[in-house]
Formats: sequence, C-alpha cells, structure tokens
Amino acid sequence: MTPTALDLPQANPLPPETQRYFALCVEKLGFVPNVLRAYAFDVDKLNAFTALYNDLMLGPSGLSKLEREMIAVAVSAENRCFYCLVAHGAAVRQLSGDPELGERIAFNWRTAALEPRVRAMLAFAVRMTRAFAEIAEADRQALRDEGLSDRDIWDVASVAAFFNMTNRVASATAMEPNPEYHGQAR
Repeated sequence: MTPTALDLPQANPLPPETQRYFALCVEKLGFVPNVLRAYAFDVDKLNAFTALYNDLMLGPSGLSKLEREMIAVAVSAENRCFYCLVAHGAAVRQLSGDPELGERIAFNWRTAALEPRVRAMLAFAVRMTRAFAEIAEADRQALRDEGLSDRDIWDVASVAAFFNMTNRVASATAMEPNPEYHGQAR
C-alpha cells in the first residue's frame, strides 16, 4: 500500500541514517508511520520534516507532550484531517491513558473535561486555524492568564501552525493513516 495517492516512490536505497530512523520507529511503534514513508521520496524533505516535528513535539518546552498532542488533534479536527486525527488521536489516548479524552478532542474538544490551561491553549490553536489574521493581544493575554509564558505561547502557536501545514499536505495527497493507529490505547 502506498501512503498517499501520489506516485512518489521511496528513495532507493535509503541512506543508512534514514534506515536507522525507520528501524527505531519499528522498535518503538511497531511500524513506520505513513507520513514518514510519504516523505521518503526525497530524503532532504523527510529530514526537514522530521527535524521540525521532533523539535516541536518532543523538544524542550513548557508544554507537555500530551498538551502538544491535544493541540495537534484540535487543529486536525478543525481541518478534518483524517490522517492526523487518527495518528494523533491515538497519541492522546496513549499519553493520557483515557480513550474518551482522545475521542472527545477529535470530535469536539469543547466537550472534554479539560483544565483551564489546556482549554485556553486549544481555543487559541483553533482560533489560529479559523482566523489567524485576527489574533490579537487579548488572545495572547488569555494564555498568560492561565499561566503560560511567552515562550509557551510561541510553542502553542508553532505546534498549531505546523499541524495546519501538515493537515493540508496530508489531505491534498490522500495520506492514509497506518491501520495500527486505529486500535491503539483503546
């Protein structure tokens, strides 16, 4: 199965460092995520994508990994991105230990029992998705009022912006989520 509707064959052979990265995915996840397989037609694009993803989602931040995944799901829900809803919904379920939370955020984050800090982050991320040009100081202040630092606000904005971009690429290319995601952490 190809990861997208586009005919972009994987680079062959993959460089040793990419082979090691894919092997690490298999070790940790049991599979190589299709988003990585999709980018593997151009190793430079794959490396750029993974570097930014790993920095935003796994790098040092005042936001927890779960908070970043919840932002990914809320943005992906707004954009109706099937790939990211399935993949990152699974991550929310796994990180939270709460399958219902993952589903609520995917379908309507406003119905989830969330701490005010998280509710403010998701509201900001969704506002960025719907009306980014209308973000104003009051929107940033609402985050500060919930204890987020200016660096945290940068991270919320960066994660939301990244998923707005990746949602569009995934949807435009009919990227398919790995079947394994559907049953994870249920």
